[in-house]
Amino acid sequence: MPLAYPFRVLVARRAAPEAAVLAAVALLVLAGTVDLAPTSVVIALAGGAGATLAGVRLSRLASRRPADTSRVSQSPTGPSPLALGVLLDAAVVVSGLTAATLPLIDTGHRVAALVGSLIVAALSVAGLHRLPGRPPLRAPGRLGALVAATGPAVGLALAAWLLLPADTLSGPARLVAALALGGLGMAALSVFTGPGRRWGAAICRGGVLLTLLGLALLTILPPADRAALLAVPPLVLGMLLTALGADAAVATGGAVATGGAVPTAGRAAPTWPRAVLPAAVVLLAAGLHAAADRTPDRTSVLLALAAVPPLVLRELMRGGEAAAGERRAAHRRRAGRAVRHRRAPQIPWPGPPGQPPERAPATATGLNATWSTGDTGTPTGGAAWPTDGVAWSTLGPGSVAGVGGPADRAALLDALVAIADVPAPAGALLLVDLHGADGLGPVAREDVLAEAVLRARAVVAPGDLVTGCTGTGFAVVTAAGPVLAYALSTRLLTALAPPYRLAGSVLRVQTSIGLAEVAGAGPADVLRQAELARRRAVQLGRDRVEWYDAFLEEQLVRRLDLERELPGAVARGELDLVYQPVLDLADRQPVGAEALLRWRSPVLGTVLPAELLPVAEDLDLVGELEWWVLDRACRQLADWSAGTRELWMAVNVTIRELTTPDFVQRVAAVLAAYAVSPERLVVEVAEPRIGGDLSTVVARLAGLRSLGVRTALDDFRAEHASLAHLRRLPIDLLKIGPELVGSRPTGQPPLIDVVVSVGERLGVEIVAEELELPTQVEGAHRAGCHYGQGFALARPATAERVEAYFEEFPSASR
Repeated sequence: MPLAYPFRVLVARRAAPEAAVLAAVALLVLAGTVDLAPTSVVIALAGGAGATLAGVRLSRLASRRPADTSRVSQSPTGPSPLALGVLLDAAVVVSGLTAATLPLIDTGHRVAALVGSLIVAALSVAGLHRLPGRPPLRAPGRLGALVAATGPAVGLALAAWLLLPADTLSGPARLVAALALGGLGMAALSVFTGPGRRWGAAICRGGVLLTLLGLALLTILPPADRAALLAVPPLVLGMLLTALGADAAVATGGAVATGGAVPTAGRAAPTWPRAVLPAAVVLLAAGLHAAADRTPDRTSVLLALAAVPPLVLRELMRGGEAAAGERRAAHRRRAGRAVRHRRAPQIPWPGPPGQPPERAPATATGLNATWSTGDTGTPTGGAAWPTDGVAWSTLGPGSVAGVGGPADRAALLDALVAIADVPAPAGALLLVDLHGADGLGPVAREDVLAEAVLRARAVVAPGDLVTGCTGTGFAVVTAAGPVLAYALSTRLLTALAPPYRLAGSVLRVQTSIGLAEVAGAGPADVLRQAELARRRAVQLGRDRVEWYDAFLEEQLVRRLDLERELPGAVARGELDLVYQPVLDLADRQPVGAEALLRWRSPVLGTVLPAELLPVAEDLDLVGELEWWVLDRACRQLADWSAGTRELWMAVNVTIRELTTPDFVQRVAAVLAAYAVSPERLVVEVAEPRIGGDLSTVVARLAGLRSLGVRTALDDFRAEHASLAHLRRLPIDLLKIGPELVGSRPTGQPPLIDVVVSVGERLGVEIVAEELELPTQVEGAHRAGCHYGQGFALARPATAERVEAYFEEFPSASR
């Protein structure tokens, strides 16, 4: 069985190692604060821990193959992760070494810290230059951002000037340090609270700035002074965020979990953190300064005055931008009114094969009118559609090759912006993906997509907008509420399900629809959320609709992490086996063990088979993993069989691997390599997965039994079809779950009695698995099960622990 017992993962997010490091660093800082550990030692240990974990992540990023990034990014031709990973890895290593070597320097620590900071800055700048997903910003935007940040940065510099010790720093050095701290602090605040704050590239840049801020504090403050502990949080957190952000930027092309290009439109980020937080810091610093009976000096007054001109200039620029925005809005309204009086052009189009000729003119009209500029309609719910002059791309034969291009994406985002600008916005975005036309030529794919759009237009409301979004699908933007939007999605599934006729042939396609609400999120976020929901619909089997929710996003990000890290896990030595003993229920003596796979990922933690195997199947890595398990299990079985004890070892095999032509020969080779008796190996296959491969499965199991290998049928269900399989399959052991042990309605015997009776007639021994309660163990024993397995008997453990457990039963053998 792939997984004996599922359990709750306490930290399921990909940043679990970072959380552990931060918790340890927090304890170190606390110990330094209460004088349980020297300050310099705390700085060295914390910096080394952060640099080690961040360096491991960045080293893996540098060694990642280009194919690993193209799997999750639609821009695989972007910068190679090698240079990015190497440069940022070197930067965090130098940061850690700088922090770790400060306790070893008696004099001149500021020079050493300054040199280290400059090296880190140079390496980081070179690495960030190779970072994908840097959002484009025009010159006016750069100027506005600079002006908006200058005032708060000067305020932070004033706070630093008031807080820095005047007795250990000269006036010029103190001023330079204050300006550096103010600039770095405001830059980091702008990155973490700006419009692109959730992009991997922004997180990486913010991490670099925090790292430099921590190094600047180490340069200014003596390492033996308790105040130097202030450098530890930004230093460690910055290194970890640098690695996490770079990893996410490379994996998703710059945007965290978007699965596509960096969004070009969205709601503005909240500005209050960039205004309120610096002001709060200044007030706190001024209060501490006054509490120490220190009077303001000339430099502090000049810094306070220097913060005023940028604030005035910022307000003047905002007034100009507001006036320009009003002029652009008025222009769009005039253009929209003018376009409403124009008729959309008619494009002659015969339509796809099989379409009635009388529908062709209406089809062409509908396609062009739907994407016409400034068209308004009355969508479901009765509200007028706020297109406001938005230009929509056409979708028809000859134009599908461009579907999903920048124009389509921009049009889609513009429509979402129009909805978001309405008071109390409502509506939904549907991303529709078609599966099954990949093997066709480009013309046939265009015909399928065009016919799908025709069917969609017959289902959606008159005011709903349809546009291209990918090469194999389209998007629907509707003003309907959540319930009606979901109903529309189900109608689309029904409309797109019938076969498509193509040049005398019939093609059946599957449809996946991702659905996200427009209210409460910016346009770029809505598009990302709908894409994540669409991916989930694909993973769950297609021909379905999936809503977006936050847990869904966490699952899909986790899935992307698994797909990125799993290739090469065998070569890196990250796989491991644990073993769960199988006991004789009569005397509770161990008779064997089942080998269970564990992936000990340094990035993702321990991954169980239930989560690992579906990803391995999609990546075509199941065969590699299962042969590794068989080899390692047989080697362990050889070690256990070297003594007087003879136990069996059960190994799980998928139907796909079992039915390969050379499976029996390869098993024989592994047994011979470790000199293991064939009867000590048990090959398990899951009964629900046999399906249409029954005859091949029978042949392979018979071949294994001819070698002397025992066979087992796992996950057996007491159903008519299962009982029919049981009579045909050449098996030695039958594994049943605890659900068959429980009682049934009055007058009916427990299902386990039926299964045991059939097993006795067929000469099959019964193994009751997943026994978690003593009552289940007793019930299985009373029913006649020979063997038992589960937490109530013995938990899975490492080979050493299981061997020690076996030593408690010196007479155990089979």
